Amino acid sequence: MNGFQYIGLDIHKRTINYCVKTADGKIVEEGRIVANKHKLKSWAEARRQPWVSAMEATLFTHWVYDMLRPYAAELKVANPLLLKAITAAKKKNDRVDARTLADLLRCDLLPECYMMPAELRDLRRVLRYRNFLVRHATSLQNRISGLLMESGESYNSRRLHGERYFQQLLEHIEAPSSVLQMLRLSRGALTVFSSMEKRLRRGLLQHPKLRERVERLRSIHGVGEVTALTWALEIGPPERFPCVARACSYCGLTAAQRASADKEYRGPISKQRNKHLQTILIEAAKLAPRYNPQLAAVHARELKRSNANRATLAVARKLVAYLLAVDRSQQPFQIKEPEARVA
Repeated sequence: MNGFQYIGLDIHKRTINYCVKTADGKIVEEGRIVANKHKLKSWAEARRQPWVSAMEATLFTHWVYDMLRPYAAELKVANPLLLKAITAAKKKNDRVDARTLADLLRCDLLPECYMMPAELRDLRRVLRYRNFLVRHATSLQNRISGLLMESGESYNSRRLHGERYFQQLLEHIEAPSSVLQMLRLSRGALTVFSSMEKRLRRGLLQHPKLRERVERLRSIHGVGEVTALTWALEIGPPERFPCVARACSYCGLTAAQRASADKEYRGPISKQRNKHLQTILIEAAKLAPRYNPQLAAVHARELKRSNANRATLAVARKLVAYLLAVDRSQQPFQIKEPEARVA
């Protein structure tokens, strides 16, 4: 790729610094452009030579990536956690960062991270917004319980968030008017959040790109709608992962490792993970053994060796293996019976 120009992009909210270099490291051009779609498109259309570009993964990377993709021969996104060349530099500013990205790109040393296809990214954004609504709805439920406890009112915690029971409770409790007002407001907001969550989840389940895949994943006993949707949209194409161990590492289900010579140290669960997948898989692993005999056997075996937390992790890893197998085979989940030995 000696005929290509190598461009490093340091992206911020309002500006984008760029540095253009040749294959031998000579700076051809550098500067700063306003971070909006019209200016960026004009800049890309003005480039005469074929070019490849690298940028750091940030909040603003997605729209820049989608805007430049038709103009660049190749676009790469760097993992910020692995960009030690930038974070450890003595002199650090936007211009130097752009130069460093261009150098890493032309020397083929860029720690590249995976970019999900645009359509899956849009669906993933919807799913994460749905999870955001669920977190806020849970916070409101806890707040309603807290207001009742502050007022010294007794209630049935299992029925509290049912509409009929809640209305009856408001008619009989003797609480200050301010508490009654906040309870009604909280209940109204909770109803809105629940309605929005159902509509978003229903739209994802009916999407033609996801419907069949989610149905196959749900053939695993213990895997529900949310777990299947999260796996499909956070993993993307299953071919990304050559083995189950890589998938478990991405999901945050493996311990950190530090090894040198004959010494090895295993730390807690690594923070370098997909936190959305990790949360859902751990929650699923706590419930799945109730519905899946194979996962129940894994949980019981690990519980004899260690504690409940490690047993849950073992179930989550086995769940990843099942999900990955179904995705790769494109077939519903089936347990293979052991072959009978011939005497």
